[in-house]
Amino acid sequence: MSWESFYLGCFLFGFLFSLLSFLGGFGHLHLPGLHSAAGRHMGGGQNSPINFGTIAAFLAWFGGTGYLLARYSNVWAWLALGVAVMSGLGGAAAVFWFLFKFLLAHEQELDPADYDMVGVLGRVSSTVREGGTGEMIFSQNGVRRAASIRSDGGQPIAKGVEVVVTRYEKGIAYVHRWEELSESNGPASPAH
Repeated sequence: MSWESFYLGCFLFGFLFSLLSFLGGFGHLHLPGLHSAAGRHMGGGQNSPINFGTIAAFLAWFGGTGYLLARYSNVWAWLALGVAVMSGLGGAAAVFWFLFKFLLAHEQELDPADYDMVGVLGRVSSTVREGGTGEMIFSQNGVRRAASIRSDGGQPIAKGVEVVVTRYEKGIAYVHRWEELSESNGPASPAH
């Protein structure tokens, strides 16, 4: 195998997988067996500069530069290899910089504890009848949300009353009136 065909193979492989990576981002493919279980005790992952996209970019730039040098210049083979490696590293670095500067700049890690319903303060927006279900509006992490609610004691709750979630089961928040809890516990503020 000549240097020329080696570089061309690297370029085609890198370009093909860069293209597949780019198009795969639009397809939202759900392939079996590519997911792993993650427990709550695990920390957040770090984004490595060595990933599928940067490896594909490296191979495309490395192969393209090496092919052009091997095919159209009289540069010594080891010098062409060094220039091709530097070009590949530059291409991979450009892809990594673009990924973190523009695509992942505003990403943040989600913590399930931030979305725990117990202790959330809200206002009843649809009356809860005795033993029935209603709805409350509340704010959580800067977003206004709604949840189905039931009175924890089974008593009715009128529209507009402030309530606190005491438990959350099967998509239903069980609530107590805020004034009842604040009177029985003394002055305190609920979790938001």
